[in-house]
Amino acid sequence: MSTPDVVVVGAGPNGLAAAVTMARAGLDVLVVEGADRPGGAARTEEVTLPGFRHDLGAAVHPMALASPFLRRFGLTDRVPFLVPEVSYAHPFDDGGAAIAWRDLDRTATGLGADGPAYRRLLEPLVDRAREIARFTLGPMVRVPHDPVTVARFGLAVLDQGTPGWNRRWRGRDAPALLTGVMAHTVRPMPSLPSAGAGLALAVQAHAVGWPIPVGGTGAIVDALVQDLLAHGGRVETGRPVARIDELPRARAIVFDTSVPALLGIAGRRLPPVLRAWLRTVRFGAGVGKVDFALDGPVPWLEATARIAVTLHLGGARAAVAEAERTVAARGVPERPYVLVAQPSVLDPTRAPAGKHVLWAYTHLPNGSTLDPTDLISEAIERVAPGFRDLVLASNARSAADIGAWDPNLGGGDLAAGAVTLRQLLARPIPSPDPWHLAGGIYLCSAAAAPGPGVHGQGGYLAARSVLRREFGVVAPPSLR
Repeated sequence: MSTPDVVVVGAGPNGLAAAVTMARAGLDVLVVEGADRPGGAARTEEVTLPGFRHDLGAAVHPMALASPFLRRFGLTDRVPFLVPEVSYAHPFDDGGAAIAWRDLDRTATGLGADGPAYRRLLEPLVDRAREIARFTLGPMVRVPHDPVTVARFGLAVLDQGTPGWNRRWRGRDAPALLTGVMAHTVRPMPSLPSAGAGLALAVQAHAVGWPIPVGGTGAIVDALVQDLLAHGGRVETGRPVARIDELPRARAIVFDTSVPALLGIAGRRLPPVLRAWLRTVRFGAGVGKVDFALDGPVPWLEATARIAVTLHLGGARAAVAEAERTVAARGVPERPYVLVAQPSVLDPTRAPAGKHVLWAYTHLPNGSTLDPTDLISEAIERVAPGFRDLVLASNARSAADIGAWDPNLGGGDLAAGAVTLRQLLARPIPSPDPWHLAGGIYLCSAAAAPGPGVHGQGGYLAARSVLRREFGVVAPPSLR
């Protein structure tokens, strides 16, 4: 077997995106993966009952239609996607709900007195959604391609990421709607990183929607693997790597791993100053997740919530913010924030006829061993009475379980590194090319820019860096 030009360690979406890009450029690419299947957390499996297909990691993909890499790759030509009319819903205990329709005007109309303020905040950004995706899915340390759009986005982040974040709002629904999506960062709020990530997601919700792939997230991984193999790449599973010397000699090694794993495998190949910097990288809070097999649809009190694929639970803005502060202080909130996905309301392939799957997680301290089943079930029951009666089976993972299952998600941190201002500007190093670390060693995982999500951008941009630095290839290859 030939000696590869490049070795990719880890077969998550970013590692596969990097491998596809380099194989398309004509390189001999070998991907090694410790698990018995590629995909990392982006897998779909039957973990409760036969016929119920659950997404083990991400279930809904806000950046799938906006990611520059996935658009170049033509993902929607390879995998059918379904885009719900409701991007996300935020139910309340009194039976009401704030609804983020894909249509911005319809959303604003439903927010009553706060509708005009919501439209003023989001409309200029939605009109420039593609450029905002380009900016937010790249390194933070660089000269922006469209500084005017970036400035507009920055002003919106300041508006919702600082202590005056309630100044424009008069009611409950609009701020809760934004807080629910900002809480995806698992950080105390208000904060600039939470506002930036939340607004970027909200923009795509109204610009293109939050889609789901038919059959589950694993279909995205399958498409990447098929393309890699078609262009001469190789994937070896069941091959954990403890030391860099275990890998074949190659011009470049690209790590789709956490920073601690990178240090453990390649530490001696990195300069001492860089090793010292990387040791300062910290994981954030974790999540506890439960997959439910249900006998029927969830009986949400608010009828519109029954057609939403994504829901945020936790109450008004102040209640969600308080819950996130409790988690940051290593406590467990009595009324936690819960993120719910019910893909089977749109995709009948996920469960047997008449049945449903439900995906849900709540935020917990990093490394928590608490079984989240009761916390999550109680939160759903408050806004969907009778939910518990529908549960046929469930599969729970604590934050500690998630970290043990996928070492990239240390202690259950789905972001593979806390989403702090420092770790956004330096992910993992402060550089316009943060994927290149030293001497043919690169990092492409969620621990590198632009961060978490199934968008492939980290892998694509790392591959571009490899091609340019190691092989003198400046023009990106066609991915179609």
